[in-house]
Amino acid sequence: MRGDRTTGSWAPGARPRRAGALLMVLLLGAVLTACGGPGGTSGGSQVTLRYSWWGNPDRAARTNEAVALFQRKHPGIEVQTSFAGYDAYKQKLATQAAGGDAPDVMQLDYRMIDQYATGGVLLDLSSQPVVRTEEIDPGLLATGAVGGVQYALVQARGTEAVVYDAKAWRAAGVAPPRAGWSWEEWARSMRELTARTGKPGSVDPGQSEDCFEVWLRGRGKSLYTEGGGLGFTAADLERWWSFADGLRREGVVSPAEQTTQLDGSVENTPLGRGTALSDFNWDAPSSGFTALVADGVTLAPMPGGEDGTPGQYFKPSMFMGVSAHTEHPEEAASLVDFMINDKDAAKILGASRGIPVNESIRTELVPQLKDFDRTVADYQASVEQVLKAPPQAPPSGDSALQTTFSRDYDQVSFGRMSPREAAENYVTEAKAELR
Repeated sequence: MRGDRTTGSWAPGARPRRAGALLMVLLLGAVLTACGGPGGTSGGSQVTLRYSWWGNPDRAARTNEAVALFQRKHPGIEVQTSFAGYDAYKQKLATQAAGGDAPDVMQLDYRMIDQYATGGVLLDLSSQPVVRTEEIDPGLLATGAVGGVQYALVQARGTEAVVYDAKAWRAAGVAPPRAGWSWEEWARSMRELTARTGKPGSVDPGQSEDCFEVWLRGRGKSLYTEGGGLGFTAADLERWWSFADGLRREGVVSPAEQTTQLDGSVENTPLGRGTALSDFNWDAPSSGFTALVADGVTLAPMPGGEDGTPGQYFKPSMFMGVSAHTEHPEEAASLVDFMINDKDAAKILGASRGIPVNESIRTELVPQLKDFDRTVADYQASVEQVLKAPPQAPPSGDSALQTTFSRDYDQVSFGRMSPREAAENYVTEAKAELR
């Protein structure tokens, strides 16, 4: 679950049911974006904004449609959009930010806020009166603030999930995931699936820092301390990697050759390619699997501790921020406000980024949700009463450590390091990064 898994190219041989419709919407969005809305560009008075995000084709189609609506409502503003899978997006944004060329409006992950706020990349949004925050829960609003300054606005909330091919599980005669199950129970289900289908039951969770965090929290520990240090020991990480490595050696989770192909897109996951029967992802972006899995996918709670204690939590699914170097701060802030607070935009976006945080929009929108959006809403409602409060935003070094985490586990997967050696190596590097 390397970040919010979303888009790449369609999986070889896959024939997405919604591909044609998505392509038409994407092309329409591109045309409208290029023209700057119905009136096109109008000379020197036209303001051009760059807006970038990560997402799957479904999210891209909806975003371009919402941006086209924004341009119709703001004929003097042209918005040039771009999106990519999470890993590619994260790398490109880091390069742009380092060069002082971040897009005017950008989508941000929880793990990016501290890094870009303290690095002088983000604009103080409280300086822009056009941005309305009164309909956002104060606790969620605070997740986009650093040092009391509002650098980003949360767009929606999400939580992790086991994403699985329910029809394949039923055909194999394996009981579906249940609330309160443990990681050991999950592992037994993976063994049953593999024995009865000949396919790995799941992607290998060992490479995912997100899965590790859920595992830790189910045992009363955390990824980071309140002071920004590591909240676990090398022994904890060794135990996690030994657990995952053992399952990989049994053949009940994806092999190393497949796991190392993970790039933040659903298309390059074992579930997306049809070589495994489940995955771990955040709830809303799991919509990308619906075009790849013939009979669709279902969401289930993440495994918890030995006593079923949940480790997952409601997390701000993503944020919107404005570049501190934008030449058009008011217009950029208007786009942020529109994407979060406009009711017409909310109807288009649905739950593609999670359940909206604007309270009046959420109240009105949720009963109207359909298809996978409804699946997300129902899933969140099913876990609402049991999830613990979210941790504080990760320290700035975490973004780099996500890459280090998966890299070190790759060494375990290919037999180049033992789980103990890799865990000790990671902890040493992590302490240096967080110093």
